[in-house]
Amino acid sequence: MRGDDISITCHFQPKNEVNRLVVITWTAEPDESFDDEGISFGTFYSDDGHVDINQMYEGKAQITSDVVARISQLLLKQVTIRESRRIKCRVQIPGDDMGQTSATTSLVVLVAPSAPVCRIQGTAEYGYNISLTCASDEGSPVPTYQWQSYDVRNVLRSFPPKTTEKDGVLSLFNVSSDTSGYYICTATNKIHSATCNLTLAVMPSTMKIGATAGIIGGCIAGIAVLVLIIYCCCRKKEKPEEFAMGPPVIEYHDTSEKEEKEEDPLDLRRASIEGGIDQREKNELKAEKTSNLHGSEDSDRNSNRRFNIDADQERTADRREDERRERDEDHRDNYNRGHYDDRQDRNDDRRNRYDDRQDNRDHYDDRYNDRRDRFDDHQDRYDDRRDRYDDRYDDRRDRYDDRQDRYEDRRYHHNEHQDHYDDRRGRYNDHHDRYNDHRDHYDDRQGRYDDHRDRYDDRHDRYDDHRDRHRG
Repeated sequence: MRGDDISITCHFQPKNEVNRLVVITWTAEPDESFDDEGISFGTFYSDDGHVDINQMYEGKAQITSDVVARISQLLLKQVTIRESRRIKCRVQIPGDDMGQTSATTSLVVLVAPSAPVCRIQGTAEYGYNISLTCASDEGSPVPTYQWQSYDVRNVLRSFPPKTTEKDGVLSLFNVSSDTSGYYICTATNKIHSATCNLTLAVMPSTMKIGATAGIIGGCIAGIAVLVLIIYCCCRKKEKPEEFAMGPPVIEYHDTSEKEEKEEDPLDLRRASIEGGIDQREKNELKAEKTSNLHGSEDSDRNSNRRFNIDADQERTADRREDERRERDEDHRDNYNRGHYDDRQDRNDDRRNRYDDRQDNRDHYDDRYNDRRDRFDDHQDRYDDRRDRYDDRYDDRRDRYDDRQDRYEDRRYHHNEHQDHYDDRRGRYNDHHDRYNDHRDHYDDRQGRYDDHRDRYDDRHDRYDDHRDRHRG
């Protein structure tokens, strides 16, 4: 596992028993997951026992070799995922190229997968295709990914027929409201597993809040401006209804010059027409009366006849006056009635157009309120599902934290046992070193004893030689 110390042993068999120089090199082959050209740990030279360690691995890598025993050993301290690759041991002996000169072995540093990250790629709306991605930043061996789906009732369900899942990517096609739910991704390798989750809420295309709010706001603003313009126009053009209870009543009054100047042009025209008619009738009556007066001066004999003629003329004048007045009244009635009817029709048209616009505005308001109610319902259901998903996520997160705590506790106890084992191993090594010291001391004493014994034997041999010569 990552952080442990490991040892790799390499055995070799040279052609000759004794070799002047043996060079042993420890390297690591390039790994596709790292941007490098491989790793060189170090090289051993047998002529002087020198070991050349790579500067990057000073204090972390050790190489020990025994040429007599044909063995070399690489020790790596606190290995990381970088050393998880193929390790090569290469032996070079000048003049000896026969046989196998190198050997490789695979070093797999076990690393639990990190907490994966879940993401949504695409637009989560009806009819679209989306992908759910899941990836861990580290993990050795490379973790495998598996997706699970739960519906809004937190019931495990299977994926739709066209759904594909590969390397942590879950592809969903033609999504709908049935696709909404709670999705969990689990990253697993030989060491451990880790999970991530996300909540998928598929919405209709019309539920884009920003676009919908913009359209509705624009409609409301346009209707408000239109109503304001209509209201202002009606306020400017609207006049009191003078003939609400019946036909118009015409009254004649004497007006001053100032009031005459302020009268309506239509009224001035009407007064000028009426004044012209009255003036013409008066001139006719005046001419008749003048002629009658001249006739009366010429002859008194026809007094009775003049009287009758005057009476006829007066009756004719009265009849003409009555006819004139009737014509004037008819003319005034027709003129005022037509003018009033035109104004009344225009007011009715304006009122109808205003009522139509008001109806259209009410219709837009009703449609807006209906959409707003549907949106609120969707939002409430979405919030409910989100709350349920959050609760389930919190529960699962708590359970995961509990498992993580238990794992950390076990790891802590394991580290304590490892420390205890290291302490015992250290004490054993101390005892072994003291034993070796005692043994070396004993060997030294044994050597001195052997030296003394050899000297004694030499002296004894010389004594035997002297004795033999003396006897001879």
